[in-house]
Amino acid sequence: MSGIFRSLQNPNYRIWAIGALISNIGSWMQRTAQDWIVLVGLTDHSATAVGIVMGLQFGPQILLLPLTGYAADHFDRRKLLFCTQASMGVLALVLGLLVVTGYVQLWQVYVFAFLLGCAAAFDSPVRQTFVAELVDEELLPNAVGLNSTSFNAARMIGPAIAGSLIAAVGTGWVFLINAVSFVAVLISLTVLRTLPLRERPARARGSLLEGFRYVLGRDDLKAVLLMLSLIGTFGLNFPIFISTMSVSVFHAGAGAYGLLTSMMAAGSVIGALMVAARPRPGIRVLLIGALLFGVGCAAAAAMPNYVSFGIMLMMVGIAAQTVTTSTNSFVQTSTEHHMRGRVTAILLAIALGGTPVGAPIVGWIADAFGPRWALGVGAASGVLAALVAFIYLATRHRAGADISTT
Repeated sequence: MSGIFRSLQNPNYRIWAIGALISNIGSWMQRTAQDWIVLVGLTDHSATAVGIVMGLQFGPQILLLPLTGYAADHFDRRKLLFCTQASMGVLALVLGLLVVTGYVQLWQVYVFAFLLGCAAAFDSPVRQTFVAELVDEELLPNAVGLNSTSFNAARMIGPAIAGSLIAAVGTGWVFLINAVSFVAVLISLTVLRTLPLRERPARARGSLLEGFRYVLGRDDLKAVLLMLSLIGTFGLNFPIFISTMSVSVFHAGAGAYGLLTSMMAAGSVIGALMVAARPRPGIRVLLIGALLFGVGCAAAAAMPNYVSFGIMLMMVGIAAQTVTTSTNSFVQTSTEHHMRGRVTAILLAIALGGTPVGAPIVGWIADAFGPRWALGVGAASGVLAALVAFIYLATRHRAGADISTT
């Protein structure tokens, strides 16, 4: 186990990881409260409305892509992170006050979801590539895996806390607690030791397109990003899957809904630790993860009761995290340093930016045909992604290429 957590021996990474974990717990508390208030408090169990909120929150990943990747590569990442994290804290505070005072309306949640998405669009690629400034190159795959472990540990803890708080004191206080949690990551950014200077790419004309040209010239990157696009668009719609199954099929309350989210997150933690233990995940790992994701979603859709559904969500969590974390690790370790911010921004835009397309469609399917059919769409996305990996590996094999590292 000490090998899995070896990046924590670095003081800077350890400080950053503690602050990020606290902030991530608060963020997952807010996501749970936001989905719940839209589904139960502001609509009559409308999965479509939840899908719209998700679309507005993740849409800026695509809209701002030319700017976000450029910023991650050219600006001071610590200062940029400080600005984005502070902005998200303020947004959580204002939305929490609206909910607590009883003035919140659905359109306001839409607006705050979009604004939060704009801040997160700049924050995400910087936060992912910032790790490369904290650890040495040989520790980067491990640090990426531990980052995902922290994120999903928060997803396991946050929703469970949020579900209890919603039942006890209401959703508004969950938003306010999240606002306070951003203080932890702001403090960690402040107390980090002096970071080594990294060469920034020149701000040349046309450099915004270099990331796309770089990806288009790499068959391996095109394959893994296409896989991520399929699963990210139609499979990673867990707020819709879990909330609609919880409310419409199993008729559970806020606490049970939060517990289901935590059960899936427990699987995600296991998946992230498995990836962190590997020196460098390859495309064959992605094929297995995608196939398990498809099978897991199909099995979850068929589960007859709350407990069996929760158990299957753990399998889905392991598979989903294997795909997303392995893709992130593969991209970062195989991309040249001066292109890493832009390529990572493309990765995140694909992973999250597909949500504006997929979430409303999946939400409509859940409303029109039932939540089980919506999970079926997620299952299909996993199988198709596995097929992409299979075709890539078969093509490489026929060409006589060495696939020992894929």
